[in-house]
Amino acid sequence: MEKNIPYDRLARFTEAIFTAMGCPEGDAVKAAEALLSADLRGIDSHGVARLSGYVRLWEAGRIIAKPDIRVIHESPSTAVVDGGSGLGLVVAPFAMDLAIKKAAQAGTGWVSVQNSNHFGIAAYHAMMALPHDMIGIAMTNASALVAPTWSRERMLGTNPICVAIPAGKYPPFVADFATTTAANGKLEILQRKNLEAPVGWIQDAEGQSVTDAHALKQGGALLPLGGDREHGSHKGYALGSIVDIFSAVLSGANYGPWVPPFPAYVPMPENQPGKGIGHFFGAMRIDAFRTAEAFRKDMDQWIERFRNAKPVQGQDRVLIPGDPEREFESLRRKEGIPLLDSVMEDLQNTGRKFAINL
Repeated sequence: MEKNIPYDRLARFTEAIFTAMGCPEGDAVKAAEALLSADLRGIDSHGVARLSGYVRLWEAGRIIAKPDIRVIHESPSTAVVDGGSGLGLVVAPFAMDLAIKKAAQAGTGWVSVQNSNHFGIAAYHAMMALPHDMIGIAMTNASALVAPTWSRERMLGTNPICVAIPAGKYPPFVADFATTTAANGKLEILQRKNLEAPVGWIQDAEGQSVTDAHALKQGGALLPLGGDREHGSHKGYALGSIVDIFSAVLSGANYGPWVPPFPAYVPMPENQPGKGIGHFFGAMRIDAFRTAEAFRKDMDQWIERFRNAKPVQGQDRVLIPGDPEREFESLRRKEGIPLLDSVMEDLQNTGRKFAINL
């Protein structure tokens, strides 16, 4: 069963939890907004359902509520940020804002991050560039749940990429996707609903494709985008590797199988080469390439032509990346955010730890 909860109510509750953890008020508000942006956009796997996970990481000492976020290396257009083991929901906006400021001066800005934690959905951070007439790019590595093509070992995370591009009269183009066939959070939703996974999402401990949504608990792994070699999984493997290298090898964070796990009860990998989780952000000022007016005009034409492409039988339209999420947000701001009973119970239990009522 599901119950719709008004956004404002969930936001106040989430802010209160982060404040109770010791986050400064401004950070708590920012973290709640970043986290709930996933629920608003229909990415239920990365929203408030993960709140208790952040609390457990804080209880385990892996998240610092008042981090020392600082720039440890920079050039006019680049920087490396040490997140101070803070909430990725706070560290990532700091780094993206820095990329935007550098782009304002140099035309483009690029920031890699070490010593951070899970940052929610990539779209929230990439879209920060849109009001500045800039293209935004955001990516992050994650704990190793993904087996490279032909591997039985988990070596990569779901490692998402988002690119947000402004338009003129039309809403922006926002492509936000995991480099796996499905994000781990979607698998968690199937587990909560006791449903099987589609073919091509996961493999068992021996490397055979299975549909058991609980296969990861028995030593299985998620599969790269494509599912298998015949359907292009080597391309998903390559994309996930690029994110890992840009986010972590470039910043000094942990990479590959050494990335810290999100569940606090899972032991940390031994002999870690870096610090925390890594992110990578980019901001590109449109007028560093051509006038923003001309670009927006052509983006509108691009969007209009693709949207008017002839759909296949059974479909009424061709979507532009970002369309479904924008429609979800419009609906959920009016009708509230649907939460499964299991998520509601988890939030209520989290609230009880701090004497905060949902």
